[in-house]
Amino acid sequence: MSERVVQHLEGMTDEIIERLRAYVACASVSADPAFAAGMASAREFLMNRFAKVGLENLQLLDGGGHPAIYGDWLHAPGKPTLLVYGHYDVQPPDPLDQWQTPPFELTRKGDRLYGRGASDNKGSSTIAIESLAAFLAVEGEFPLNLKVLFEGEEEIGAPSLPKIFDQSGDLLKADLVLSADGGRMGFWPALNVGCRGIIKLELTLETSARDLHSGRYGGTTHNALQDMARLLASLHDNEGRILVEGMLDPSILPTSAQRAEVAELGLDEDAFFATFDGMAHGDPAYTAHERLVLLPTVEINGIWGGYTGPGSKTIIPSAAHAKITARLVSGQDPDAIAQAIKRHLEAACPKGARLVVKTYGGGAPAYTLPKDNPLLIAADRILRRETGKAPVRVRHGGTLPVTSIFREKLGADTLMFGFGLPADGVHAPNESYAIESIREGLRCWPMLISEIGAIVAEEKPAAGASPRAAAGA
Repeated sequence: MSERVVQHLEGMTDEIIERLRAYVACASVSADPAFAAGMASAREFLMNRFAKVGLENLQLLDGGGHPAIYGDWLHAPGKPTLLVYGHYDVQPPDPLDQWQTPPFELTRKGDRLYGRGASDNKGSSTIAIESLAAFLAVEGEFPLNLKVLFEGEEEIGAPSLPKIFDQSGDLLKADLVLSADGGRMGFWPALNVGCRGIIKLELTLETSARDLHSGRYGGTTHNALQDMARLLASLHDNEGRILVEGMLDPSILPTSAQRAEVAELGLDEDAFFATFDGMAHGDPAYTAHERLVLLPTVEINGIWGGYTGPGSKTIIPSAAHAKITARLVSGQDPDAIAQAIKRHLEAACPKGARLVVKTYGGGAPAYTLPKDNPLLIAADRILRRETGKAPVRVRHGGTLPVTSIFREKLGADTLMFGFGLPADGVHAPNESYAIESIREGLRCWPMLISEIGAIVAEEKPAAGASPRAAAGA
């Protein structure tokens, strides 16, 4: 079945790239209200595309933020339901002066496509959408029931998604979740079996009632930016070890077995740092790859205050601000870690200064896909057939918040089957996507859908029941 679909997609790459071009042109930045029109245009693009694909029951699901898009094809009675997930929002394009091409104009340069969202997540989502379209065009049906959910807040932590599930839980019921998000970590063939969690914090530090003249007051009082710099520096030692009490509890540190699994992957660290012209930093007791997927982090995402315009303004800033994210590993509770960081910052804050620490965007715990999940078994089979090699198991250093939401709200596990690579530069200026990734995805997604159908057909669980047993342990 899937071979006919794959053959149908061969030769369509240019046509598919043109649709991706229109999708990238939708400036759908969820974090900035100034991009509301771009968010709306992305929703319109997807609603129109899903209608042409042949999905039914199309509707917007509003949880109080940016609406999610739902559609389905439910013509396989008695068979399990697969939910295909993607997100239509992207990161802000800033800093704009570092882009070599317009961020919202997909630009082809050699074997890569440049633009914000070209990889995360519009490129990988396009693979999923085109695979579904080809399945219905060629076969007229799917081997199981299918639903799609494309949401617009993944890049800000999916804060509205739990409410959407509370309001539309029956509509969204599914047995398995296949995500177009999540990359390959530079390995191929590879299966993504987990990701780290995340929390987001914003800090405001005030040291005086107003900005002060640096000549009249310099050398006599606190400078908010200097104090903020010291405060943030207190989170790590000089080698990059986290100093927040409770963040490196022995119970969450990597086991010898986990470290051995990472070592077997043989990451070339020199090549890894060369991809972004970076320098190694972090706890020297662990390799870069171990720090990337097995350890938590605390990262300073931004700091601002005072005067940053042209020329000089001789002030002592009264307030400073910063944004922090922490990536979490299995066993860490997002709320508990947020409180631990807050306690650390409050203890390190200069006496008399006013510090406010707030969380935003919602937190998410780390996620691990069970080994007996039928999606994982199906993906292993098709990648072995496609490449002639046994796919390695990798964990993603980033976060897919919906994995924990799907597990909590649906009782369903998620396979991340995106085709992004480290070289794509997601979240940075000049984000790009390899055209070969599109071609690989257009082969693998149809084969995976067919294989999932074959696995769940090996046994016939009752409608609505989990198909995990059908896959075999």
